[in-house]
Amino acid sequence: CQEAEGNFFSFFIPMNWEPRTLGPPPTMDNDLTYARWAKHARYADKVSLGPTEKHFYWQAGIPREERLHPEDTWTFVSRDLPSFSSPEPTFFGFMPEMQKGIQCRFGERGVTAATHYDAGRNMVAMMVGAKRYVLSPPNACPNLGIVTRRRHPVFRHSLLNFGYLNLLEGDDPDVDTMPKEERAWLEVARDSMAVETVLKAGEVLYIPSHWFHYITSLQKSAQCNTRSGRDKGYHPEHGGFDDVMECVGEGA
Repeated sequence: CQEAEGNFFSFFIPMNWEPRTLGPPPTMDNDLTYARWAKHARYADKVSLGPTEKHFYWQAGIPREERLHPEDTWTFVSRDLPSFSSPEPTFFGFMPEMQKGIQCRFGERGVTAATHYDAGRNMVAMMVGAKRYVLSPPNACPNLGIVTRRRHPVFRHSLLNFGYLNLLEGDDPDVDTMPKEERAWLEVARDSMAVETVLKAGEVLYIPSHWFHYITSLQKSAQCNTRSGRDKGYHPEHGGFDDVMECVGEGA
């Protein structure tokens, strides 16, 4: 389980995070059990937990090797998601030999995952609740504030919180407290190409390789996803692998 002082969660490499120059890390790990997390998630729904309150994000997963073992040894995640765990190609698992396992994430109201992309083709199944996905194509990379320094702890991710976009409108006094660099990046990002959707229980979202996604849990939610096979193709309108390579550089 991870916790944050607000509702914004970003991936980072802890060993590369230097508090003296970067400040406190965006999240911290804790030992919250699922039962304790679920209790807090129900509370968050009940009181409409605000974005500045402490939030918790619970995660679990199974390794790719599990699907290679006899089915009677599988955990309930693999048994309950046979289309994700099958050792044979399925509509949801394009290339089983390149499957990265199954990851399940449990979000409470407001939990927001920072913009990032995955190299593998991604299938996301919503089990409970709903999440809002904002998707941007590969050629939008230069406009999203993606960290391109390979040794940076947030490499390939963005630390822009798009929840602050509304501060750029009107005369909100809080905009004056925003760092100039952050405000400048948000000015750029708000005009980038994007599409949004709300993924609800029982639905599956396909996220192509190298498409950026910014995710907000709208209520207590549970989702599982699997990634398999990287598409290095190109789309004349949306771009592709080459756009991300040009933007991010080596390690993309």
